[in-house]
Amino acid sequence: MSESARILVIDDEESIRRTFSIALQRAGYKVDAAENGKQAIEKATATFYNLALIDIRLPDIEGTELLTTLKETTPKMVKIVITGYPALPNAIAAINKGVDAYLVKPVNIDELLRLVKKHLDKQKHETEYNQQRLAQFVETRVKELETEERDARQTRKKE
Repeated sequence: MSESARILVIDDEESIRRTFSIALQRAGYKVDAAENGKQAIEKATATFYNLALIDIRLPDIEGTELLTTLKETTPKMVKIVITGYPALPNAIAAINKGVDAYLVKPVNIDELLRLVKKHLDKQKHETEYNQQRLAQFVETRVKELETEERDARQTRKKE
């Protein structure tokens, strides 16, 4: 990313929000935090985030449900679910709703930072690739329109 990636930490436990936020800020990221799903949705609607760390159990919404809402606000946002209650049904639900990674508490901060970097690097490369493809499409479409316009002028001259 040309400037620091923006990360939203969503967890109802203040100590976890603070620990993750400090570690991520020290790693050079811009970090915001939300203590529940409502706050997370409000923040994600108002601000672009590259990545969200989502606690699976929030006081007002299940993290798996929040995945769907966040996908609607920012489709390409990387979503990493973090849970202290690992269960196969939760993992399957998270995967079906587009989670990019699934971590179990207690989280090793170094592992978390590696995972965040890996996903942000992948996101950056995908964005660059998509921009190149879009530029190629625009360039091709401009040539196509110019050719159509030139052909139309020649047809009018012949008439």
